Amino acid sequence: MEFSILISLVFHVLLLFSTAKSDPRISEAAHVCDKTLHSPTSNFIPNFVTLMQAISDQINRNQWGEANVTSPPPEIYAFAQCHDDLSPSDCSACFAASRTMLPKCLPSVSARIFLDGCFLRYDNYSFHGESVGVDGAGDDRDVSKCGPPSAVAGDEFLRSEFAKKVKDVVGVLAETAAINGGFAVGEDRGGVADVYAMAQCWKTVEKEDCRRCLRAAGDRIGECPPAAEGRAMFAGCYLRYSTERFFQVSAKHEEELDSATVSMIIAGVLSALAFVLLTLTGAYFGLKTVSSNKKEDFQTEIPTALQNSRLNFKYEMLEKATDFFDASRKLGQGGAGSVFKGILPDGRIVAVKRLFFNTTQWVDEFFNEVNLISGIEHKNLVKLLGCSIEGPESLLVYEFVPNKSLDQIIFDKKNPANVLSWQQRFNIISGTAEGLAYLHGGCGVKIIHRDIKTSNILLGENLNPKIADFGLARSVATDRTHISTGIAGTLGYMAPEYLVRGQLTDKADVYAYGVLILEIVSSRKNSAFTLGSSSVLHSVWKLYKANKVVESVDPALKDDFPAEEASNVLQIGLLCTQASVALRPSMSEVVQMLSDREHEIPLPMQPPFLNASILNPDDSRENTAQESAVYTANSNTIYESMCELTVTSKPS
Repeated sequence: MEFSILISLVFHVLLLFSTAKSDPRISEAAHVCDKTLHSPTSNFIPNFVTLMQAISDQINRNQWGEANVTSPPPEIYAFAQCHDDLSPSDCSACFAASRTMLPKCLPSVSARIFLDGCFLRYDNYSFHGESVGVDGAGDDRDVSKCGPPSAVAGDEFLRSEFAKKVKDVVGVLAETAAINGGFAVGEDRGGVADVYAMAQCWKTVEKEDCRRCLRAAGDRIGECPPAAEGRAMFAGCYLRYSTERFFQVSAKHEEELDSATVSMIIAGVLSALAFVLLTLTGAYFGLKTVSSNKKEDFQTEIPTALQNSRLNFKYEMLEKATDFFDASRKLGQGGAGSVFKGILPDGRIVAVKRLFFNTTQWVDEFFNEVNLISGIEHKNLVKLLGCSIEGPESLLVYEFVPNKSLDQIIFDKKNPANVLSWQQRFNIISGTAEGLAYLHGGCGVKIIHRDIKTSNILLGENLNPKIADFGLARSVATDRTHISTGIAGTLGYMAPEYLVRGQLTDKADVYAYGVLILEIVSSRKNSAFTLGSSSVLHSVWKLYKANKVVESVDPALKDDFPAEEASNVLQIGLLCTQASVALRPSMSEVVQMLSDREHEIPLPMQPPFLNASILNPDDSRENTAQESAVYTANSNTIYESMCELTVTSKPS
């Protein structure tokens, strides 16, 4: 499955970071998905996202949490907890990983996922406080796993001694943990083999139930020797032994500033991946809901102001305008909806976007965005004409742009007719800059797009660029340095401070625009998870350092371009993707640099998220701390507004 491939890719990337002093233990030990599924027409996905947000907040404060959503149906209950030996930063990273993996179970009515450092469960009934101690033998979702054979496996006497040693260690831990707040670690070194063990009960389990649960878990993993390790993962408790030490004795009481870097990177990457996976999941169920809602109308309150507004289009009219959303009218599809060509009764040609999500809570936010974007007009912005939220799904109505989106042209290697000339590329780069500069202040307010990428640049007559898809746009007060918000956008274009900290400024758009420049000039797509030579950021930077930056230009141009101008444009692209927000220019400054050849272009430093060790060690230019820095931050902000991540974000 694509999900598992993507998860595997991220975990291999994470292995590039040293974890000698910090280990959030994000390896999956087990997951159990209920075979009973929620109906795709239910409110399960919105409720699930709300529930996960509530749990996230508690995890970041207390390292465990329980919550429920009971209205509207279906009811969902959840519990999550990190093992007590993890530091707060490692706990955040582990929970982020569990959130990333959990969508493989959706839309099961219940699921449990055990990582080696934390546990996450949701169900359709209140299970808080439940444990094997309460349920007797537990149920078929209680899991135990044994590892590979240990070094003593070949000798009968040694096997017997090892089994006895394991039984003694885990037996003591069951008692110790019960009287020690539900957590204990122990070790017995020497003899036939070293044995390390950890016992953890959930915070909702009473003392005696904790003891019974761990005893039952001890009986289960007592069957594992001569295996080198064993895990028992029950409702209410977790027990593990190993011949290798795997726990941290006093991590909770150490500052560990140096180790926090790795955990924050992991948390940031996994949080971003979580929104991709959950967005794909939500899109899947949204598509099912669209077809089902044809038979069963979705009831929601429509703001009175919208009902009487010129922005309000009748659903039936748009349905007829698109020939009932016939496949032949389809112009494209993204993570939030499909776009169809429509012809209104007055003859106007429009683009109608069908949105996947329809919830009462979403309506007010949607209406605010409609009001925000409909009031602005610029030659380099796709104009929003209105919307409809009265029918079975919500619709947005945009002006129709006759040509393709930019990504369909610059990344099409098979059609030579799609090769853009240098002047065409330069005009697209300049027009996009002017549109963004207008959004960032030229229209009287500051609007941050949040999803600048090639597929959101449409090409009108004479290939005039138009910025499209304002579903993620946010308005920011001019006196605010930034706003903290849920992470939304597209991996590969997201600024590091926004991806990791959730701090949104107009410089997040500047970063995405810088990536866009490099893609347009080189006709190469930037990779979201690449630290090596296939990253456009890396390859352009390396050539820039070697004074060969013009070699980044698309070879299809065959040297038919002004080398100096191309060099300047690429330098601007690198400048826009600086790690430091302060070093990135504003979009109005970018417009000046592009339009005035005499305007000085500052020298860029190394873009973020690159492995500095892969650069030429003989480089004559000194790497500063900013050049090689990778962003870290308090992970409490990383998980803000996960509802927004799922409902409004789009994958590449």
